[in-house]
Amino acid sequence: MRASTISVCMATYNGAAYVEEQLVSILEQLGPHDEVVVVDDASKDATADVVAGIGDPRVRLERASVNRGYVRAFEATLRLAKGRYVFLSDQDDVWLPGRVDAMRKALEENAVVATNLTTLGGDDAIVGPFGQPDWRLHAADSGRPCRNVLGILAGNRPYYGCAMAVRRDALDLALPFPAFLDESHDLWLALVGNLSRSMRHLEVRSIARRLHSENQTPNRPRGPLTVLRSRLMLLRATFVVSRRLMTSRKA
Repeated sequence: MRASTISVCMATYNGAAYVEEQLVSILEQLGPHDEVVVVDDASKDATADVVAGIGDPRVRLERASVNRGYVRAFEATLRLAKGRYVFLSDQDDVWLPGRVDAMRKALEENAVVATNLTTLGGDDAIVGPFGQPDWRLHAADSGRPCRNVLGILAGNRPYYGCAMAVRRDALDLALPFPAFLDESHDLWLALVGNLSRSMRHLEVRSIARRLHSENQTPNRPRGPLTVLRSRLMLLRATFVVSRRLMTSRKA
């Protein structure tokens, strides 16, 4: 069997209502030897059965026996991926045409690539945390890693995992996720890309994000203690990535 060029990594949990539409939009953009790796995080509904019912040999389903949370589920999908180019996917969005081709081309020269989002059936623009009417990534910031890292720590960089992809060699640095990382796996990957100076922003809106009450990324402001905890965790993550980079360069 030929090795996969593209692996799409999806963590699912109680997403039976949406996951089939998402998988169809993904599979339409993949080749015959690509793959979609789905780790179902012990859903209480029929999510895993819906995934299995797709009946496409490119879909690999792993059913977790216990729920470990979305960060560990995504880590498990990344470990299972076999492709050279690894795309992250949520269970409830829709991929827009041209996404795979644009991001794959960018990954040829960059370890991590991120795009912008639109909303499914709603506005193109996403309002930012500081009232920005159109919170999005700019291509010109791709080569500004220090500014991007500071933006991540300040909560002002729209890196969404569902709109990101990594090259396989970046996983050598990104895995394993640190034990203290219990949210923001997308920002962890963005730190990997920026601190290794191999991050690319594509201004295209490649994902239609479905907004509903069960989104893992909160749409409402969080309390100050929760925000502080998150910022301290990301600061700690910055040091971990920096240390791994130094170790890899000495090897």
